[in-house]
This record gives sequence, C-alpha cells and structure tokens, in this order.
Amino acid sequence: MRFSPRDNAFFDLFAADARNVRDGVRLLSQALASDADRAALAVALKEVEHQGDEHTHDIIRRVNSTFVTPFDREDIYRLASALDDVLDDVDAALDLMVLYRVGDLPAGVGDMVDVLDRAAELTAEAMPRLRTASELTDYWIEVNRLENQADQVYRRLLARIFSGEYDALTVHKLKDVVDTLEDAVDGFETVANIVEQIAIKES
Repeated sequence: MRFSPRDNAFFDLFAADARNVRDGVRLLSQALASDADRAALAVALKEVEHQGDEHTHDIIRRVNSTFVTPFDREDIYRLASALDDVLDDVDAALDLMVLYRVGDLPAGVGDMVDVLDRAAELTAEAMPRLRTASELTDYWIEVNRLENQADQVYRRLLARIFSGEYDALTVHKLKDVVDTLEDAVDGFETVANIVEQIAIKES
C-alpha cells in the first residue's frame, strides 16, 4: 500500500505513539503517591510499553511499504526510535522502584517526574502537527528548557543522595532510579531535536 505526502498515516501513527508515551509517564507519576500500588502500576506501564513497541513496528512497516514518505525515511526511523527509547526509560524507572523495593523517594524525584509529565504533554500536542513542523518552534525550545531544568534538579538530587543521609545500598538504588529518569528527560529532548531537524529540512 502506498501513500502520497498528503496522507495522514504517518502523522496519525506518531500522534498515537506520543499519546501512548504520555500515558506511560502518567502511570509513573501516579507511582510517586504515598499510597500508590507501584507493582500494579508497573504492570500497567509494561502494557503501555508493549503498545509503544507496536506503534514503532507499525511506523517501520509503513515506511517499508510506502513509496513516497512525508519526510526523510531516516528521520521517520529516528523519531520512532526516540519515542520508543523514552517509553523504555520511563518503564525501566518504575520497574527499578519495584524491584529495588524503594520506599520514600527524595522530593526532587517528584520534580523530575513533573518535568517528564510536562515534556510528555508537549510532545503529545506536537506530534499531530508534524505536517507543519516549522510551526513547532515553541515546542522544541520549551522541551530544551525543561531538559536544562531537569539537569539542575538531577544535580541537586545527586547531592542529596550522596549527602550521607542514606546507607550505601540505598544510594545505589536511588541513583539507578534517578539516572534512568534523567535518561527519559534527555530522550524527550532528542525527540524535540529530531522534530527541529525535520522542520529545517522541510523549510
């Protein structure tokens, strides 16, 4: 099956994929509540992650069966992979919390997840507008700002984790979780950067 550049197939697929990523981040956010059932939320997030894999496969299959794509094939592959990577990191962060049986988390973890939540919302809003990527300047600027904000939170978290407040084993557990959250934030920046590159090429 072949589609012209005016067809909505790829844009619809990326929009659905970004909404799925947003859903995953929301589950992670719920896991920070004091009364959260993290194990149950981790199972639900794993299902979202599997759905994300299906979205990625659908996009790749569409590329391989389409003669004319709306933008460079390589950029389509990169964007699909970047969205998949973000969701993998979100899933891994919650999985680590469950596997490590992490109890109370430093307050800064909530700040990082808030950044993730905002970046996920912005990305879900941006993907349906990929057909006019040049109009998404505010999107990639804001995601880059959020990533810089998350870097500051990350450094404060590391200082707190290594302050001597926690025993060595807990330090290791918390650092793994925080590093994975940082990777997820960086992943959203990668998505935004790819969108910016698409806009430049299409301008």
